[in-house]
Amino acid sequence: MRRGFDNNKYERIQSEHIKERVEKFGNKLYLELGGKLFDDYHASRVLPGFEPDSKLKMLSKLSDRIEIVIVISATDIEKNKVRGDLGITYDMDVLRLRDAFRNRGFLVSSVCITHYYGQQSADAFRAKLERMGIRTYLHYMIEGYPSNVKLIASDDGFGKNDYIETTRPLVIVTAPGPGSGKMATCLSQLYHEYKRGVKAGYAKFETFPIWNIPLKHPVNLAYEAATADLNDVNMIDPFHLEAYGKTAVNYNRDIEIFPVVNAMFELIAGKSPYHSPTDMGVNMAGNCIMDDAVCCEASCNEIIRRYFKSLCELKNGAQVQSEVYKLELLMNQAGLVLGSRPVEQAAHAVSEKTGGAPAAAIELPDGTVVTGKTGPLLGAASSALLNALKKLAGIEQEVDLVSAAAIEPIQTLKTNYLGSKNPRLHTDEILIALSSSAAANPTAALALRQLSALKGCDMHSTVILSSVDTDTVKKLGMYLTCEPAYEEEGRKYHKK
Repeated sequence: MRRGFDNNKYERIQSEHIKERVEKFGNKLYLELGGKLFDDYHASRVLPGFEPDSKLKMLSKLSDRIEIVIVISATDIEKNKVRGDLGITYDMDVLRLRDAFRNRGFLVSSVCITHYYGQQSADAFRAKLERMGIRTYLHYMIEGYPSNVKLIASDDGFGKNDYIETTRPLVIVTAPGPGSGKMATCLSQLYHEYKRGVKAGYAKFETFPIWNIPLKHPVNLAYEAATADLNDVNMIDPFHLEAYGKTAVNYNRDIEIFPVVNAMFELIAGKSPYHSPTDMGVNMAGNCIMDDAVCCEASCNEIIRRYFKSLCELKNGAQVQSEVYKLELLMNQAGLVLGSRPVEQAAHAVSEKTGGAPAAAIELPDGTVVTGKTGPLLGAASSALLNALKKLAGIEQEVDLVSAAAIEPIQTLKTNYLGSKNPRLHTDEILIALSSSAAANPTAALALRQLSALKGCDMHSTVILSSVDTDTVKKLGMYLTCEPAYEEEGRKYHKK
């Protein structure tokens, strides 16, 4: 993989910058962590070289000074809100995050339930946490938030919230997803700290948008694509421009809320330590891009993937048209056109040759594109996967890695006993069959050893793949795009 990002430099300078910010506020800093802490796959896709757990590794250098507070909105608990990438509810993700942080040696001191106004589901979740021995705090809905600053920064506003007991200099406030109330939790803590005579500080740690690269840089456009459902828009920070005469990129929500946050600082601490929302950030990622061209290409591919995803979700009714329009606009801004990638062209060429039957293509690390077509034994994705492994292993395409005799019993199991109408093997099934064959077949074993080389490869399908195939491709670390079309368009129900 071509690298565009210096991860070692990032871990070094980012930890030093956060350490400096902690010291600036007398060794008590509440750090709002936006985005993902240990599974930031978006960053790893648009900044090749960035490791998904880079931020966690970086913070490990300060682990003895850190404690983590996980925030969850009572509204999200009540709605059973689900993380789109993991398919689990936010309340379950709180437990997942806690376990993950603790397994890495971090102190997770408590959970804070925000936006609380007596919801029964929130009460039940709190009781569950307390039975587990997890300290839990409540932060309440405040009328007029965030505009009514005088009420918010008073005993009738933040003053009614539970004070979260913390013991370490750096308190990281994180959450399962956006809109959880992380910033309000930090500001509420500042209010309580100042009342106790502790002059604590606040800062924000978000990777995107990157403040010190151009507004329309593909990396920043890719962030807009990733947050199309939130309607985030990257903007030049007008407060930063006025204060310093320098352009910096931020996003609309932080720019819109900054006057309010500034006013809160003034009421809580007497004056604000910041002149702009960019000042509040501690992100050093822009200083670690070492090959801009690589990051631009990766980001453009990410925008295309997001657009295909939105088209497929619109097709199955899970997407709104406005989000598709926004992604179309971003495609135009980045100068991107569907069908221009070799992997798309190859898949469509095979489909046309087979009378419009589903086809798939995979672009290998060296730029070679292999294809797969629908057959009596394998689906197009399974066929492309086997062909890719053959190519990587230097095996002739005519060689059968898995014999028909090995596949047919699996087909019989699927159709005769498990109720499937499709006898063709999915990607997970063909990999199991390949693994079984590898025990007695050295060629199959050679092919199987190439699986790790598929990580980071682009794959395109001319139809929407099943959830089974999609999950398998994702587990292999491949980047999948699908045309917004079903294999059988006449059907009204399509199993995911």
